[in-house]
Amino acid sequence: MTSVASPAMVGREAPLRALLGAITRPPAVALVEGEAGIGKTRLARAAIDVLRDGGRTVLLGHCHQLREPFPYGPVFDALRHVAAALPGTEALNPVTGALRGYLPELAGHLPPSLPPVDDPRAERHRLFRAVHALLDAAAPVVLVVEDLHWADDGSRDLLRFLTQQPPEGLALVVTFRREDLPVTGLPLGHAYRHPPGANSVVISLKPLDVEAVRTLTSTLLGRPQVTAGFAARLRERTAGVPFLIEEVVRSLLDGDGQFPGGVEEPEALDRVAVPLLLREAMAERLADLSPPALRAVHAAAVLKLPADESLIAAVSNTAHGPPIAAISSTTDEPTIAPAGAALREALKAGVLLEHPDGQYGFRHALAQQAVYDAIPGPDRQLTHRRAMAALAALDPPPLVQLAYHARRAGEYEAWRRHGVAAADQAAALGDVPLVVELLEGMLADPKLPREARGPLVLRLSRLATIGLSHRRAVRMLRRLLSDDFLTGDVRGEARLNLGVLLANQAGDIAAGRQEVLAALPDLTGRPGIAARGLALLAMPAWGGEPIATHKKWMDQAESLLVTVADEDPELTATVYVNKVTFAMLVGAPDAFALADTLPVSDPSAAIRRQAARGYSNLCDAATALGHYGPAGRFAREGRRIAGETGALYPAYLVEVSSIKLDWLTGRWDGLRERALAAVEMTPETPLLSVDARLVLGMLALARGEWQEAGEHLEAAGPREPDSAFLPVAAAASGGLVELHLTRDSVEDALSEADSAVSRLRRKGVWVWGEQVVPATVTALLRAEHCAQAAELVAEFAAGVAGTTAPAAEAALESARGALAGAGGRFEEAARYYGRARAAYEAMPRPYGAARAAEAEAGARLALGDRAAAAEILTHADERFTALGATHDAARCRHLLREIGAGGRPRRGRKPAGGVLSPRESEVARLVVLGRTNREIAEVLFLSRRTVDTHVARVLQKLGVRTRNEVALPP
Repeated sequence: MTSVASPAMVGREAPLRALLGAITRPPAVALVEGEAGIGKTRLARAAIDVLRDGGRTVLLGHCHQLREPFPYGPVFDALRHVAAALPGTEALNPVTGALRGYLPELAGHLPPSLPPVDDPRAERHRLFRAVHALLDAAAPVVLVVEDLHWADDGSRDLLRFLTQQPPEGLALVVTFRREDLPVTGLPLGHAYRHPPGANSVVISLKPLDVEAVRTLTSTLLGRPQVTAGFAARLRERTAGVPFLIEEVVRSLLDGDGQFPGGVEEPEALDRVAVPLLLREAMAERLADLSPPALRAVHAAAVLKLPADESLIAAVSNTAHGPPIAAISSTTDEPTIAPAGAALREALKAGVLLEHPDGQYGFRHALAQQAVYDAIPGPDRQLTHRRAMAALAALDPPPLVQLAYHARRAGEYEAWRRHGVAAADQAAALGDVPLVVELLEGMLADPKLPREARGPLVLRLSRLATIGLSHRRAVRMLRRLLSDDFLTGDVRGEARLNLGVLLANQAGDIAAGRQEVLAALPDLTGRPGIAARGLALLAMPAWGGEPIATHKKWMDQAESLLVTVADEDPELTATVYVNKVTFAMLVGAPDAFALADTLPVSDPSAAIRRQAARGYSNLCDAATALGHYGPAGRFAREGRRIAGETGALYPAYLVEVSSIKLDWLTGRWDGLRERALAAVEMTPETPLLSVDARLVLGMLALARGEWQEAGEHLEAAGPREPDSAFLPVAAAASGGLVELHLTRDSVEDALSEADSAVSRLRRKGVWVWGEQVVPATVTALLRAEHCAQAAELVAEFAAGVAGTTAPAAEAALESARGALAGAGGRFEEAARYYGRARAAYEAMPRPYGAARAAEAEAGARLALGDRAAAAEILTHADERFTALGATHDAARCRHLLREIGAGGRPRRGRKPAGGVLSPRESEVARLVVLGRTNREIAEVLFLSRRTVDTHVARVLQKLGVRTRNEVALPP
C-alpha cells in the first residue's frame, strides 16, 4: 500500500506555542495530558525539534507498561545521555557521586562515589539531590519523561522533588494519560503545586474538531481539503483522535494512495465499527509484508516492549538463518541477513519504528495491541515460548517479562515461579506497588490453582506491611478477604496483616484495629499469629480503651507466645518489641532495662528488623517522656539496624521522631523545612507525619503565625480520637489551647482542653499530658475555675507518680507554679517555676526552660523584685531570639519595656541601606504571610504606629511599592 504523508501538527498550534513558551524560559514544568493516540508524544517531539538547534541538551525517558523492578528507571535512562553537556568532574557538586552506581555510563564524568548512608530516607534524599545537581550542571537541559501513568512510585517522587524547586536551567516535560494514573488526577502522586519562580503549564490535549479533522486528512493525502461531510463522519467514527484518523485514512486508500473511485465517500466509514477500523487498518498494512517481515512484526507485538534486533530475530524464529550481521566468506563484506532484511522491511512500511538506543517497536500501544490480537492463537503461544527462551538467556533475566510470557504461553508453573520471583525481587528493591501489581494479576487469574492462592495472599499481605505505599494493597486485600477460597487460618493472618497495614502505613487506626479484632476468631489454631494481633492491640497510644485493657491484651499475647516461642523466633521478637514499647510509652521504671535486651545482634535479618522497629518506637516514646539523650541513642541504633536490614518503615519513623526531638532540644535551624519535607513525602499516610505537623504547628505558634499554627496542630490528630496517636494529639491540643488563649478565646481554649484531658483521663496515661495539662490549668485559671485547676493538678501529680517521665515532672512544677501564682502565693510560684526551669535545662529543652523562666520572672515581678525579674526576662528574651521564637521574644521585650528595664541592647552597627534590620526582617516575614499592620502589632507587641513605620522602611529598602511585592531576601 502506498504510504501517505506524515501529518503535521494540525490543530495543535496553540498547545505547541504554550509548550515552547514554557520550556524556552527555564526553570519550567510542563504537564501534557491526553488519552491514548491524542498526540502527546508528537507534541513533545515537535517542541524538541524546534529546540535542538538552540544549544539545549534534550534528554528522553520512557515509562513502560511492562516494567522490571528499577525505581527511578525512566529518569536514569534519560540521564545516561547527558555526558556531553557536563563540565569537568572538578566542577560538579560532590553529591553527584551518589549516581555512579546507577549510571555506569557516566562513571568517567562523575566525582568519586559517596559512602553509604544508614538511613534509607537520607540515602533517597541524597540521590534526589544528586539528580538535581547533575541537571543543574548540564543546563540548559530539557528532560522529557513520557507515559508517566506507567511510572514507578520512586520516579514520581523524584520528579515531584524536581518540580518543587527546579534547577535554574531545567525544563521538565511529562506526558500522561489521566485515566490510567494510579491515583486519578495526580500525575506526580499528589496535588501539583506551581513551583515559585518557575514557568508552569498544564496542557490538556483534546480531540480534533471537524475542521481540524478535515485539515489533517488533507495533509495526510497531500491534496486539497476533503469534503465537509466526509470529515464530519470521520470525526464521528474516530472521536477526533489523530492516531485513529491517520490509521483509518491509510486503510481506506488503494494501492495508488487514492480513495476507491477517486472520491471520498462518508458511507465507506459506516461499514465498520470504530474498534474494527483500527484492526483492519493495521491488517491491511501487514498484508503486503513478506513472511519474514510479518514474523518480525508479530515478534515485536508479542514482546510488547521495544526490543533490539537480535531479540526480535530470536523471537521471530529467524535465528536459524544466517547471522544478523554475517560476513561473506568470499568478499569479507557484510551481507544483509534475513533478520535484518525483515526488520528493514517492517520499518520501511511504517509498521515498526526505531526507538532510542537501537530498539524497535510500534509507534503506539494501540497499534501493538491490534497486531497482537490478529496473531492466531497457536502462533501467539509459540511466539511467547520463544520469547521466554530468549529472555531467560539474558543476564539478569527480566523476571516480570518472563512471568508475562509464561502466562500467555500457557506455561502455568513457570508463570507462578517467575511471578513470585519477580515479586520477591521488587520487594527487595522496595518497589511495593510492583509487588502488589504482580500478585494482584496472579490472584485475579482463573488459571491460578486454588491451592496456590492462599500462599500468594499471605505473601502479599506480609510484603505490603514493610513498605510505605498502601492504597492499592489495602483495596486488593479487602477484595480477596471477601472471597471464600481462603482457609480460616490464612484468612486470619492476611486480615491481621491488613490491620497492621491500615494502622501503620494508612494511619487509619480505628479500621486497622477492627480488622485485627476480626482476625482473632480465625486464629484459634495459630496462637503465635494471634499473639501478634493481641500485641498490636496492646499498644496504648491508640484507641479509647483504658490502660488496663491494653495491659490485659499484652498479658494474653505473652501467654499465647509461650506455646510457640521455639517455633517462630521472629514472632517472639515482634511481641517482645511491643512489650518493650508499651513499657516506655507509659513511663514504666523498668523500661530502659527492657530496652537493653532487644535482639540487636541476632543473626536473622528478620529479627533485627523487629529490633529496628523497637528502637524507632523507643526513640518516639522516650522523646515524649523527656528522655532526650536516650532518645538520640535509640534513633542512631534504629537507623543503623534499619539500614542493614532494609526496614523502610522503622527508618522513616526514626526520621520523623528526630524532627520532634530536634524541636524539643532547640535545634531549630532548618527544622521547618525538614518537617515540611516529611509531610510532603507522605501525602497518603498522614499518621506518619503527625510528629512533623506538631512541630510545624508549635514553631508557627512561637513565631506568631496563628493560621499556620492552627492548621498544622489540627492536622496532628486532636479531632480523631479513634485514630490519633494520643501522645502527639495531646501535645497538639496543648498547642491549640495556648493558641486560643493568645487570641483571647478563653471559651475555645476550655473546650479544647476539656476534650483532651477527658481522653487522657479515660486512657489513664498521664505522662502524655506534659503539654496539655499546664495549658489547661492556665485556661481554667483565666476563666476563674480555680477549684477545677487544683483538682487537675492533683490528678496529674497522682497520674505521673511512680513513672520515669522528666517532661511530665517539669510540667507538673509549671502547673503548680500557675496554681500558686493565681492564689497570690508568688514566692511559692517562683520556686515551682524555678524548679521547672532547672528540669527543662537538664533535659535539655531550651524553649521550655525559657517559658518557665518567663513565668518565674512574672512571679518575681509580683513580689516586687524588678531587678531579678528583669535579669531573668533578659535571658529568656535572648534564648527565644536565638531559637527564632519571634512572638515569645517580642512578649519578653514588651514586658521589659513596661517595667522600665529596656530590651536587649543592640549589638553591632546599624544595617547598611537596603539591608533589613532584625526587627524589619520580622515585620517583612509577617507581611509576606499576609498579616495586616494591626495583626503584626499584636504578634510583635508593638504599637500600630511603630509597625506602620517599619513597613514603610521595608518597602523602601526592598525597592517595592506595595506589600504584595515584598519577598524576603535569602
